[in-house]
Amino acid sequence: MAFSTGGGGSADVLSEINITPLVDVMLVLLVTFIITAPLLNNAVHINLPRTSTTSPPTQVKTVTVSIDANSQVFIDKRAVALTALEPELKDLVSHDPDLALSLQADEGVPYRAVAKVIANIQRSGVSKLSVLTQPGG
Repeated sequence: MAFSTGGGGSADVLSEINITPLVDVMLVLLVTFIITAPLLNNAVHINLPRTSTTSPPTQVKTVTVSIDANSQVFIDKRAVALTALEPELKDLVSHDPDLALSLQADEGVPYRAVAKVIANIQRSGVSKLSVLTQPGG
């Protein structure tokens, strides 16, 4: 695209690019980015009050119910018959309604034995039950 410089018979061609529209567009984009950049930060800055250090809450001792490879049931390493499990757990729950219980069973124990123990735990009123496993695959 060539432009003539106005003279009637002159064959001079103007070969310069007008960069004014380009500068206008770049300035508009720059202003847009300057205005929107602070809005991109989604963090909420809060200065929390300082307090004196306190001791951590007391650790709640959990009761462990174990089932060994011979389907023998234990409460905290004390052997218990399956029929006596529910009454013993009810007694523990009556002393501590927020009793936390951990169940661990040998991997060779049939599922039926584990299901019976879980049913006894549920009937005894225990509301916090953790099933312990080994980490890894």
